[in-house]
Amino acid sequence: MAIPDIARALGDAGTPETTALAAIAAAAPPLPAPSSETTENPGALGAPGAPGDPDSPDDPLTRVYTCLLARDPAHPPAHPADLAAELELPLARVESAVSALLDMGLLRRTPERAVLPVAPDEAVQRTLGPLEREMRARRQHMERTREQLMAFMPLYESHLLRLTHLRQAEYVELLTDLRAVREAITELGRTCEREVMTAQPGGGRRAEVLEEAVARDEELLRRGVRMRVLYQHTARFSSGTCAYVERVGRLGAQVRTLDDEFMRMLVFDRATAVIPVPDDPNAAVLIREPHVVAFMVGAYERLWLEALPFETEWDRQTIMDISDELKQTIVRLLTEGLTDAAIARRLGLSVRSCRRHVADVMAALGAESRFQAGYLLAQQD
Repeated sequence: MAIPDIARALGDAGTPETTALAAIAAAAPPLPAPSSETTENPGALGAPGAPGDPDSPDDPLTRVYTCLLARDPAHPPAHPADLAAELELPLARVESAVSALLDMGLLRRTPERAVLPVAPDEAVQRTLGPLEREMRARRQHMERTREQLMAFMPLYESHLLRLTHLRQAEYVELLTDLRAVREAITELGRTCEREVMTAQPGGGRRAEVLEEAVARDEELLRRGVRMRVLYQHTARFSSGTCAYVERVGRLGAQVRTLDDEFMRMLVFDRATAVIPVPDDPNAAVLIREPHVVAFMVGAYERLWLEALPFETEWDRQTIMDISDELKQTIVRLLTEGLTDAAIARRLGLSVRSCRRHVADVMAALGAESRFQAGYLLAQQD
């Protein structure tokens, strides 16, 4: 970077030191227009002897400085006019060179306005020392400013974290108290306008749960809200669940059942879903993120297509078909190596009922052990 550029970059073009540096650059005569020789050989412009080259004996600054160094210290100090006469140069050119050398710190004036040479290392210290100090001060100022600005970073990061939590709270809300869960479901039902989708695996529901749900669901249905409910096949053998289905069915609710386990969920107006928290029966999660809710709705629709209508009137053939389907599912789960408890939990059965079904399957196969039953089932498949 050229000296004037350094001065501008530091922003000190008006200080004495940078004014001196600018004058140093301006004092050198301009380069001559390229001749045919320099055009053919660009390196000739910087060759020794070119005007403005400090290494050239013909450079005015070099000649003036050399002349002053050669003068006898016993003689009186020289004035520009004396130097012009000795060097046989125009006075204006010598005065320009003297002015540049003074700005560079290579000359100093006497009280009589004469000039004396100064050692280059002393000139460097006098001319560049203030600039170096200024640069150090500016660097220190930059570091202090950086520290002051970065001190606000924890506040900004805390703000971003708070915004993230707010956005997450808009889409996902964890309710850890059973009372809060019930209040949230009641409020969602009260504000629901179009549709409720319910998936309740696990067989027949408890009487207190059904009693709480039936009043809320009847109010929804009377307002014209569409309601669909999914149970497992084993819910058909629960008298309380059958009574609930009969009541809501009279108001237009649709209820179907599936053999295998599925995810428990409530979806209101395809906008808000409620799902359980694993290992915490008193907690639930409210989900409002549109893409997640849309995925859950799609899964529900696929389950609904596979399910069978829940008929409250006992139909012997339907019951036999469902019983056969349950046994087929038990057979499949047996071949997968599941225990009685795991099968019962998956189908919404009691462990006692599950073991009775497993015993029936083993008797039909003529198997004396679960291992043998599994082997015979695999052979049949």
